[in-house]
Amino acid sequence: MSQDVRTTLEFKTELKQLLHLITHSLYSNKEIFLRELLSNASDAINKIRFDSINNDEKLEGNKDWKIRIIPDREKGTLTISDNGIGMSRESVVENLGTIARSGTKAFLETLKSQEGSTRPEMIGQFGVGFYSAYMVADRVTVITRMAGSPADGIRWESDGQGEFTIEQHEKATRGTDVILHLKEDEKEFLQEWTLRSLVKKFSDFIEHPIVMDSEQHEGEEKKIVEETLNSRKALWLRSPNEISAEEYNAFYQQISDDQEAPARVIHYTAEGRTEFRVLMFIPARKPFALQYEEAKGLKLYIQRVLIMDSCEALLPPYLRFVRGIVDSSDLPLNISREILQSNPLLDRIQKNVVRNVLEDLEKFKNTEFEKYTTFYKDLGVMLKEGAARDYANREAVQNLLLFESLATEAGKFITLAEYVEKMPAEQTDIYYLIGETREVIEHSPLLEVFRAKGWNVLLMTDAIDEWMMPSIGTFKGKKFTAADRGELDPSVAPKDTQPPTEAFRGLFDRLKTLLPEVGDVRLSSRLKESASCLVADGQAMSAHFERMMRRMNRDPESEAKRILELNGEHPAVTALRDLFFKNPDDPRIENHGRLFYEQAVIAEGSKLKDPSAFARRINMLVANDLKNG
Repeated sequence: MSQDVRTTLEFKTELKQLLHLITHSLYSNKEIFLRELLSNASDAINKIRFDSINNDEKLEGNKDWKIRIIPDREKGTLTISDNGIGMSRESVVENLGTIARSGTKAFLETLKSQEGSTRPEMIGQFGVGFYSAYMVADRVTVITRMAGSPADGIRWESDGQGEFTIEQHEKATRGTDVILHLKEDEKEFLQEWTLRSLVKKFSDFIEHPIVMDSEQHEGEEKKIVEETLNSRKALWLRSPNEISAEEYNAFYQQISDDQEAPARVIHYTAEGRTEFRVLMFIPARKPFALQYEEAKGLKLYIQRVLIMDSCEALLPPYLRFVRGIVDSSDLPLNISREILQSNPLLDRIQKNVVRNVLEDLEKFKNTEFEKYTTFYKDLGVMLKEGAARDYANREAVQNLLLFESLATEAGKFITLAEYVEKMPAEQTDIYYLIGETREVIEHSPLLEVFRAKGWNVLLMTDAIDEWMMPSIGTFKGKKFTAADRGELDPSVAPKDTQPPTEAFRGLFDRLKTLLPEVGDVRLSSRLKESASCLVADGQAMSAHFERMMRRMNRDPESEAKRILELNGEHPAVTALRDLFFKNPDDPRIENHGRLFYEQAVIAEGSKLKDPSAFARRINMLVANDLKNG
């Protein structure tokens, strides 16, 4: 079919659902449609500016960057026009109709769990901001021509009900016009004062001029003048003492799609061998959009020209929650993105930026601990990535970590520095235990000896902890030691306070034969009240890690046999020893030994392979006890 023929196509299913929701359900805070369309227009100009660095012909002699707002009361239309890069027929079809963009499905899934009053705020986070136009328009027309294209432009139109039309259309200049045919009850968006206030509220810091023709009076004469509605001056070029909290908040919300004010603002100018300006924001909590994206870097400007919207080389992945910009005056404008990533100057900038972020987070922790705790609950897992990976800044990142512990109430945290400061003189290691929940961990028999001595243990419940802890090694010269691995240091439970091993040797050898599930049986230095527990041998995989692997449908290649530790001072254990000395072949030895093993499995949070057999053994003990009683 010839491309100059008007063609009618259907939206993909996901877009039909999206448009139906926008048209019929998303009516709170409709005004954000203007922010979305102005942001799209700004992006289109940034793209042509970047592309033209090495190809001036694409500019077609037009460097007068502008985004124009055109309200037409007679026609009832509101037009957002830009002289950006424009779109070809193929990109119009791909971006505005037939392809279910990657963000669309995520957006639809998110809507199901959100309150109606918050839904529209999320539109821009998923790359579907264009469709917010249907909150105020019953029909949208897009006329566009791609930069450098000799062909006519393209006209796209849809009422958002399931179909769109596309055809060739005369357009003399590059760029895109988005024409909103406003609904009858949305004509307020044709009023000049409304448009001015919305631009000021949402888009004041867009660097390209947002203009609108307005009528001005000089005496009895009326004339039409072009009015610039946004301040345009890049916020990062101004002195911090000239900028209000409201201005910082508005700029952060514009670049982050986070509707909450940031927790911290980092704004400085680096001078000397390398000169650049930095404006970064640390969120108060995890922004909603971050749940759907991987690493995202800072915006990189060179001499106020946006070169990369997301330069991952400026920040390591574990700081991906930081939003902001870096503007360098030293990097050349015509540098390619590939060369940029390996530029030594960029490496120096990154080190400076990372140091400033970590220093500011340290100040945040020290001066606003409760607020930092809220931030950490949402984003601390990312800092744990840094503790394991960022060797150059390991101690600085470790200082930012928070932990629950035996000595803290549930939901309260301490730092590693606080833990070390309160360690008794005889304690040499930092002890920790990883598990599903705090409730499960704090009731573990593995902690009994630490409670008895009054020593603290870090309680960890993040999935990343199993990977992080073996990687971070030490803190302030203190080694991290898992409470569920290997034999405890004699300083925890001196050997001279424990029963002699030889008194149990025969019983333990017999149990190792009867219980092939375990790798060894030995006396425990951990237990004070419980009869038994299970521990991993040295660097072997812990029970918690094995459970994690299974939940991910990745069974451990070789399931390590754990060590059964028995409390030599517990009456049940000593009674079993006495039974063994009377009759090593008594069948009750296996039955009771297996009960010790099974109760240890339950205590560590694992599942029994044969719970019904465990129940039978328990019932048998109950019956015998009642019979003899």
